Amino acid sequence: MTDDDIQKIVANAIEAAVDFITSDIEPDRQLAQRYFNGEVDIGHEPGRSKVVATKCRDAVRQVKPSLMRVFMTSAKPVEYVPTGPEDVAVAEQQTKYAQYCFTKAGGYKLLNSAFHDAMVKKTGILKGWWDETETVEIDSYSQLTDEAFALVAGDDEVEVLEHTPSVQMVDLPMGPQPITLHDAKVARTNTKGELAIKAIAPEDFFVDSNATCLEDAYICGHRAEKRVGDLVAMGFDFDEVFDLGQGDDDDEAESNRRGFTPDDEEGSADPSMKPVTVYEAYMRVDIEGAGIPRLYSFILAGGKKKLLHYELADMVPFAVFEIDPEPHAFFGRSLVDILIEDQDAGTAMLRGLLDNVAASNAPRLAIDTSSGAVNVEDVLNNEIGAVIRTKGTPMDKIMPVVVPFTGDAAMGALQYFDGVIEGKTGVSRASLGLDADALQSTTAAAVNATVSGAEGQVEVMARNLAEGGMKQLFRLILQIVSQHVGPGEMMRLDGQFVSVDPRSWRLGMDMQANVGLGSDRAEQRVATLQFTLMQQMQMMGMGSPLVTLTNIRNTLADIQAAGGVHNADRYFQPMNPQVEQQLQQQAAEAQQGAPQDPNAILAQAEVQKAQISAQAKQQGDVIRAQTDLQKAQMADDLRRDEMEQKAIIDAAKIYGEFAYKANAADAESIRAMQAEPRNY
Repeated sequence: MTDDDIQKIVANAIEAAVDFITSDIEPDRQLAQRYFNGEVDIGHEPGRSKVVATKCRDAVRQVKPSLMRVFMTSAKPVEYVPTGPEDVAVAEQQTKYAQYCFTKAGGYKLLNSAFHDAMVKKTGILKGWWDETETVEIDSYSQLTDEAFALVAGDDEVEVLEHTPSVQMVDLPMGPQPITLHDAKVARTNTKGELAIKAIAPEDFFVDSNATCLEDAYICGHRAEKRVGDLVAMGFDFDEVFDLGQGDDDDEAESNRRGFTPDDEEGSADPSMKPVTVYEAYMRVDIEGAGIPRLYSFILAGGKKKLLHYELADMVPFAVFEIDPEPHAFFGRSLVDILIEDQDAGTAMLRGLLDNVAASNAPRLAIDTSSGAVNVEDVLNNEIGAVIRTKGTPMDKIMPVVVPFTGDAAMGALQYFDGVIEGKTGVSRASLGLDADALQSTTAAAVNATVSGAEGQVEVMARNLAEGGMKQLFRLILQIVSQHVGPGEMMRLDGQFVSVDPRSWRLGMDMQANVGLGSDRAEQRVATLQFTLMQQMQMMGMGSPLVTLTNIRNTLADIQAAGGVHNADRYFQPMNPQVEQQLQQQAAEAQQGAPQDPNAILAQAEVQKAQISAQAKQQGDVIRAQTDLQKAQMADDLRRDEMEQKAIIDAAKIYGEFAYKANAADAESIRAMQAEPRNY
């Protein structure tokens, strides 16, 4: 494709996407912004109340602290999950480094802006990129020698702006000598690169109408107002960008974002300050004609959307936050969208209540003016306690028009609508601890159940934000730093500065969102950590290999973090397996080389003596038990022999009396039996 072909394709896609946003999405955003600002579309009669029940703004202000607490109290809002055993250490380092980058980039303000836009204008948009900026420092030097001036001017990053050499006589040991000294003013240019994350105004973000997410979008991007000087600093030619101007719909978008129409004459006296609309779009295009479209980033500018630059891209640098996403659609609902009708109903009832109170407190009067007995000017005076002058007027000439008070019924209706809004937002007076009657004389479990039940909607909003924008943002952070951060990067990890090399990290890690949902999760976490610490201390005392000093130190740091104390190094020394191994080696070496204490030696000898005595006693008891057992076995065997001998002799006697006499051989056989060895 030629540049003209590319410009035509991309410009048409941008115009279609911007038209879709302007016609279908922007009206809802404008309406939501008006209602958040305290406006309604219902009219009012002159002389009646114009108060507005700011339900939308109140709901946003009540939900935002809960969402910020959910994400900012977690040390790891998003955690990279290892894909194998070899990735465990790398995944932990990635998680901590990404959190470090997120905090350094202003994480609190970024989430505050994204959550606010998501609750008011359907989506919150964050953009991440690697920002390389050049800063110029002006330094002045005086009375430099030739060597010193050559050293300063020889730096590649230094430009000499002014240089004034002068010859002066200097007293030296060999006498006064002329020396050339230099006065100079130089400009030193420093280039610094860092991760940049910025909140994009929802009005400036565009996407095609068929998109359901960033991954399947035909085109997406954002527009921004820049100055001619900004584009020149980006490398574009001044004559090329000076006449580009702004887009046709830029004033309206700027007015919707800021609430007022910007001055067109601003900066017109300085050509470099002339505003230019710049479109940064991401789109898949088959520029090479290979039949497979590839992702490109395009920069177009001006009302005619002139193509200035394009290059291949490996990611879409946006993270989209939504609190109530719509399936199969890119844009869901905002919190204000859900409450707009309730603000109208609440405003109508509140106005009626105030009008009824005013009419009841200051009833109108019916007077008879035909006879001239009542002074009309006195009647029209609404001052409290004012006198009405009459001329013998009977009481029926002035009669108050009594207005019945209906405040009780109106208050019931208002409370009903407040309950409806609480069900939609998940924020109630009971969950905030403001309803004393609802929580009075209630057990802790019942209070926790009330608070947890009321937080259901907030938990769903938090989960939608976590699974959507937070995961996209941390995936974006990991991809950016892995491409631009070199191996010399230092990071504070577990109280110590360690070197990280993001370029060697694997980018295919899964991610899981860790959001502390629920009000009682913090107490449960602390209780679990305290129980874990108790178990660790018991195992450490027993010498169990399951627990190390590093494990105990991590538990103590987590307990402090759960209590809001994140600087654990102030109370506990940093600890890791390497430091722990060094401490163990030092303790072993100190024990081997330490001088022997006589008292310690005596105590050790006594202990050894007691151990030997106990062992000897134990062995003696075993030997005695074995001897007694053998004696018992021998005695039993002897009785058995006697019984056998007696039985043989008796049998011989009986046989001899009837057949023959026992001879000597029979006696010898008996003695041989008694002499046989015994097996005990």
